[in-house]
Amino acid sequence: MLAGQPIIILRDNVDVTSGREAQHSNIMACKAIASAVRTTLGPRGMDKMLVSPSGDVVITNDGATILHEISVEHPAAKMMISVAEAQDDEVGDGTTTSCILIGELMEEANRLLAKGIHPTIIAKGYVLAMEKALEILNENAIVSKGEDRDLLVKVSNTAVTGKSIEMMRDIISAIVVDAVLAVAEKDAEENYIVDEDDVRIKTVIGDSLEDAELLKGFMIDKTRCDEGMPKKISNAKIALLSQPLEIKKTETKAKIKITTSEQMEAFSDSEKEKLKEIAEKIVASGANVVLCQKGIADAVQYHLSHAGILAIQDVPEKDMKAFSRALHGTIVNSVNDLEESVLGNAENVEEMKDIKATKFTGCKRGKIVTILLKGSNQIYVDELERAAYDAARVVMDALEDGKYVVGAAAIDTELNLGLHSYAATIGGRIQLAIEAFANIFEAIPNTLAENSGLDPIDTVVDLKSAHANGEKYAGINVFTGKVQNMYDEGVIEPMRVKRQAIQSATETAALLIRVDDMMIAKSSH
Repeated sequence: MLAGQPIIILRDNVDVTSGREAQHSNIMACKAIASAVRTTLGPRGMDKMLVSPSGDVVITNDGATILHEISVEHPAAKMMISVAEAQDDEVGDGTTTSCILIGELMEEANRLLAKGIHPTIIAKGYVLAMEKALEILNENAIVSKGEDRDLLVKVSNTAVTGKSIEMMRDIISAIVVDAVLAVAEKDAEENYIVDEDDVRIKTVIGDSLEDAELLKGFMIDKTRCDEGMPKKISNAKIALLSQPLEIKKTETKAKIKITTSEQMEAFSDSEKEKLKEIAEKIVASGANVVLCQKGIADAVQYHLSHAGILAIQDVPEKDMKAFSRALHGTIVNSVNDLEESVLGNAENVEEMKDIKATKFTGCKRGKIVTILLKGSNQIYVDELERAAYDAARVVMDALEDGKYVVGAAAIDTELNLGLHSYAATIGGRIQLAIEAFANIFEAIPNTLAENSGLDPIDTVVDLKSAHANGEKYAGINVFTGKVQNMYDEGVIEPMRVKRQAIQSATETAALLIRVDDMMIAKSSH
C-alpha cells in the first residue's frame, strides 16, 4: 500500500508461497518422490506398475524409468526427476540411491530448520560434508586397472541382481562384459575408453532368455524391401543414403498439361528412365548393399533386385549415424556422390531366419557389438533391456575408472562413521549440518533391511559394530539376513556411480534449502 493505494506487482494467476511454508513444501515434495522409489532398492526391492493414459503398461524397479514415467507438478519434484535423469545419462545406474539421498538430506534440513539454523549454514555444511565424503570414497576405493574380467563380471552381477533378468544373471553378465571389452580402446596413457554407442541392445519377442547372444556387429529391425533381393551378401560394400531414391516433388507448384496419349507415355517413360538411372549409379559405384534413410521407389527396387543388391529403406537417422561409424562409410545425399571411398564395409550382411531383422557382421574398421535379448512378451523384454543397459553402463564405468567400492551398504557405513568423526573436528553450527549429512548414509542400510524383511535397527547396529572393529567390507547379505564381508560375496559397484549420486544429491538439496519464495504461474486456460 502506498498512500492508501494498493500496488499490484504480480498477476492474479501467480501463486506465491513464502518463508517456512515454501521450505516445507519443497521438503515434502522431495520426500514424496524418494518414498516412491525407496521400496525398489536392493536385490529384494519391489516392482512398480505404471500405466500411461494410452493404457501402455510398464512393470519395473528401475528408478530412472519410474521417475521418467510419473507425471509431477511440483517444481522441487521436477528437479529431483531431472537429477535422476542426469544420473542415468552420466553413469547409467544409481538413480534410486540419488533420490533416497536427496529425500534424506531434505528431511535432515527440516530438523535443522526447526532448531533455528539458517539455510545458508545448512547448505555450507552440506557442501563441506560432500567434499569429505568424496575423499572417504576415494580412500576406500578398490583400484584395479586393466581388464580384470572377474571384477567386471561381479560389477555386472551386482547391477542386475534384483531385476527380472536375475535368473540368467551369469549368462547375461558374461555377454555384457564380453561386449564392453570387445569395443574398449586404450588412449595414450593406457587408460580404457568406451563409447556407449558401440554397445547396442536389441530385444526380440519369442524364444527364451537362454537364447541371448552377442553379435560381433549390429542388427536392424528391418529386412530387404523386395523379395527378389538376395538374403545374404558376403564382402558387403554398403551405400548409406539420406535422401529418398524416388522422383522428388517440385518445391514450387507446377502443372503439366498433357493432351495426347503419346505425351502421357513419353512422360511415364522419362520417369522410368530417371529411376533406372538412379539404380544404375548405385550399381556403378560398386555397392552391393543399400541403406536408405527414406523410401525407395518400386522401379528402383526392381532394378536393384535384378542387379543382386540388397536394399533396406526407412532406416532411422540415429541408426544411420551409428552404422556410418561402425561400417566406416559416409552418409551421402545423392547417388551422384556415390563412389568407392564413401562406401562402408562388412564381411556379411544377412537376413535373420527366425526374426524380422538383418544383421551386419565383421565390420572391418569400426567396433560395434549387439547384445540380443529374447523374452516371452513386450513388458518383460523392455525390463530385460533396461537391466542389460544398466549392467553395460556400470561395466563401462568400472573399466574406464578402474575404481570400485563394495556395495550392500558397506561403503555407506564407512561414509557415515567417517563423516561423524570429521564433524567433531569442525566447530560452530556447521558441525550440526555435517552430522546431519552423515546421517543420510544410514538410509541405505535401513532401506535394504526394510525391503528384505529384516529389522532395520538391529541390522544397522550390527553393521556399525562390524565397521568400528575394522571390517570395512562388511555389508548386509539380504538373502541370509547377516552382516558379512560383501567383497568376498562379490557385491561390487563402480565408484563413479556412488560419487555421482552423492554430488548430484548434495547440489540439489543445497539449492532447494535456500529457496524461501516460490512464485508459480498458473495456466490462463
